[in-house]
Amino acid sequence: MSATEPNSMDELIADCAAIPASLTADPTTLPLPRAAARWEVDDACLAQVVDLDEYV
Repeated sequence: MSATEPNSMDELIADCAAIPASLTADPTTLPLPRAAARWEVDDACLAQVVDLDEYV
């Protein structure tokens, strides 16, 4: 594994391949994904884009 940022995709792949198995997750022990909370636009969020049509 290199100590610097990879400069190419090949270097990135080589770095990832060099990660020891003891540091990788065992897929059988990973938690199940949680359901995402429902998201709704509130008045504060809507106020940020209320005049968006003027800029488009």
